[in-house]
Amino acid sequence: MTTEQPHFNRVALIGVGLIGGSLARVIRSQKLADHVTAYSRRAKTRNRIKELGFVDVVADDAATAVADADLVVVSVPVSASASVAEAIGPHLAPGTIVTDTGSVKQAVIDAMSPHLPSQVHFVPGHPIAGTEHTGPDAGFDQLFEGRWCVLTPPEGTDATAISIVANMWRSAGSMVEQMSAPHHDMVLAITSHIPHLLAFNIVGTVAELEDQIKLEVVKYSAGGFRDFTRIAASDPEMWRDIFIENKEAVLEMLGRFSEDLAALQRAIRWDDADALETKFTKTRDIRRDIIDAKQA
Repeated sequence: MTTEQPHFNRVALIGVGLIGGSLARVIRSQKLADHVTAYSRRAKTRNRIKELGFVDVVADDAATAVADADLVVVSVPVSASASVAEAIGPHLAPGTIVTDTGSVKQAVIDAMSPHLPSQVHFVPGHPIAGTEHTGPDAGFDQLFEGRWCVLTPPEGTDATAISIVANMWRSAGSMVEQMSAPHHDMVLAITSHIPHLLAFNIVGTVAELEDQIKLEVVKYSAGGFRDFTRIAASDPEMWRDIFIENKEAVLEMLGRFSEDLAALQRAIRWDDADALETKFTKTRDIRRDIIDAKQA
């Protein structure tokens, strides 16, 4: 792959929340396109994008947004992927590159591919970056710096199109990796999806406690619980879709987690200090590896 910074005549952004809004700001700051059009399904969001002014035009429908675009970036909840592809498919020019930013890849490929014309290049992607904030106001052009973006192009995808999408993400500051969609979904199940599920569960448990205990939990929150609340504040609609669409990988990793949790439960019950210390030493080593990889 070459590392030349790409330049587009027209970019269409379908979905302009944290990821789409951040990418729009990157495209503007890096001068990656002559013209950027955005579309969001909610009129309120479209009006806010106009007020923020980080795109050239805000379209009232997806079909209008993609007209004459040479790059289309879809950043919508995974469950909306099929309907978006169906809406834009007939209006895509030959040679257009379509990519997405979904956290699940095989489900997106299965949903979008049947609706995209054969002369369009589909390069699914996942920028592994984010915050607990959502909406166009949440975006900023440093979001992707030093983070990985994984591309999962189906077999036979045009190599030049893959290179262009990869270089776009490199221009945003990302490191780019390519892998199969099923492998991506299994890896992300343990690195992202299960941690979010645990956070939702732990914070959800607090939400069901008696009022007085709940108030004290909030008042005396230690660092660990605060970190869980930050993760659990993530977009409910997006994460609902992730768990449903990546069901098999999540359940596989959740099964392994449950077995390990049962082992810890036994170690605590039987005062097995050696087992606990061994486990905690291994987990500390993982943290050091993440720091060494500059992903902390």
